Amino acid sequence: MTDRLAASASASASASASASASASASAEASVAATRADRYRSHSAVTDPGGHAELLRDVGTGFEALHRTVERLVDHYRATPGGVSSEQLHDIDRRWVASQLDALAKRQPGPLDAQRAPEHRLGGCCRDHSVLAVAILREHGVPARTRLGFAGYFTPGYRNDHVVAERWDATVHRWLRFDPELDRAAYAFAVDDLPRGDEAVFRTAAEAWLAYRAGRTELDDHGVGPDTPLSGPSFVHRYVIADLAHRQRCEVLLWDGWGAMALPGAELSAEQVELTDAVAQLTVAADAGDEAAETRLDELWAADSRVRPERFVETWSPTGRVGRTDLEGRTTEWAAAAD
Repeated sequence: MTDRLAASASASASASASASASASASAEASVAATRADRYRSHSAVTDPGGHAELLRDVGTGFEALHRTVERLVDHYRATPGGVSSEQLHDIDRRWVASQLDALAKRQPGPLDAQRAPEHRLGGCCRDHSVLAVAILREHGVPARTRLGFAGYFTPGYRNDHVVAERWDATVHRWLRFDPELDRAAYAFAVDDLPRGDEAVFRTAAEAWLAYRAGRTELDDHGVGPDTPLSGPSFVHRYVIADLAHRQRCEVLLWDGWGAMALPGAELSAEQVELTDAVAQLTVAADAGDEAAETRLDELWAADSRVRPERFVETWSPTGRVGRTDLEGRTTEWAAAAD
């Protein structure tokens, strides 16, 4: 009798614990979904202006997004034969409305239609991903851009890169994807990039923490092995810029503000400490830590070292240096960079 009572009590306790765990998981999923809702609407950058219908006419599946952004944007450095002078200046069109203005002028009609090279935008990974996010947001799908380093372009090197994430309500998590990649060309899932030990894309925060743990010197993280744009100061900038993108402020990759050091500069103790804090919170938040998400929001709201104010410095790859007014949507180009 005593054994039966003990077994019954144990079963009851186990069922209660299971129900409690299930309720807790359900509550966490609900909180995460609510937080994801803020990425459902357009930011100032992804707002299409008068071109919303063009975005609505594009499908939201991975293949539709990939086909569309690849037809719209030619990479200003990677395209064989390069891009035209006009297209080179497209890379500073930070606003989706401005990008769509140019695309509609060069070739009116659906965005997913075939385009001659001269009718495309000159741009980079940031533009592929921002346009994919704009399409998803126009359809009410929570989406955001992320900055980091991809190991699938150059053997033995992690190139700076921008990918996208979309919230999948069926699995209650962010699916990280690269809209530039053709599914058939890669052995991994390009529409749900591997994470953890198998990660082919490392967020800037993950790269920084690997450096601080002594697992890399970051000399193989940058624009490319043939450029000086790599190393700790470069990755530090991307940790801060990734926070901006995560906060729906999709800056250009060559914008600078606040605590950002110039590439190649020696980081101060304060800059290292700040980068540590942002990277740790970002990685924790990506893993589902709500306290870390809240702390990131607080840091973004209160600390101008990580949040751009009205003006940012823009060091364009065209050779121009400008002061960009994020509210006025203008850039004053001062001089050519040395």
